[in-house]
Amino acid sequence: MPAKKCNNRSFCQGVGGVSQLWPSGAGLAGIGADIIEIERIRRAAERSNCRFLERVFTTAERDYCDAKRDRYACYAARFAAKEAVLKAMGRGLSGCRWSDVEIRRADEGRPEVHLHGRAAEMAKERGIGQVLVSLSHDKRRALAFAVAVREEA
Repeated sequence: MPAKKCNNRSFCQGVGGVSQLWPSGAGLAGIGADIIEIERIRRAAERSNCRFLERVFTTAERDYCDAKRDRYACYAARFAAKEAVLKAMGRGLSGCRWSDVEIRRADEGRPEVHLHGRAAEMAKERGIGQVLVSLSHDKRRALAFAVAVREEA
C-alpha cells in the first residue's frame, strides 16, 4: 500500500520541534533505542554502595538525579539514553567509559547529549555533529531514543 501524501505543510516540516533542532543540510547517521527496568538500576546502586552510579554517571548527572523525587527513574532514563546514543553512533561502548556520554538538561528543559573522551572521538570519526535524544519512564521501566545527525556538508 503506497504511503499517503502529507497535505499538512507545517506538520510535514517537523513534528514536535524537530525541524528547529535538525541542522539544515545534515543527514541521518544512525538511530538507537534502549529500555531498562528501573529496579535493575536501583539494585546495582545499592549493591555497590553507589560505586555503580559514580562509575556510570557524571557529577552533574548525579546531582540532577539525586534532586529528583524518583531518583532511580531519572538514573535509569539516563542509562537508557547512554545506551541509545552509543547504538545510534554505531559502535556500542567500544573503548568508551559510560561517563563519556553525558545527558544534561538544556535551558528549554529537553535532554541534551554531551560527548567526552572516546565517545567524542568516535563521533568525529563518523562525521556526527549532534545526537538528539528523547527519554521517558513509567513506574517500572525507562526508555530512550537517540538520533545521530551527520555534520553539515
